[in-house]
Amino acid sequence: MDRQLLLSKLKTIVASYSHDKDALEYLNETTDFTKDLKINSANLVDVVLDVEEEFDIEIDNLSMERMLNVSAAIEIIETKLKEK
Repeated sequence: MDRQLLLSKLKTIVASYSHDKDALEYLNETTDFTKDLKINSANLVDVVLDVEEEFDIEIDNLSMERMLNVSAAIEIIETKLKEK
């Protein structure tokens, strides 16, 4: 799957959890979920669950701990999609 498409789908997922709509507008691969988008740790779990559902993948705990920014999320999603 194309990285831009992944980025677009990820932006849609995190939109409902982001507390900084201006930062969401400029979401890119360097965007940090907690620092830039102000998503708290409880909502990060919701983001992971939504990602799993959207892409029909399973994200293990180790990968979940690494999923702190957009770049890491895209890499994890790409890896999990290749494993399918």
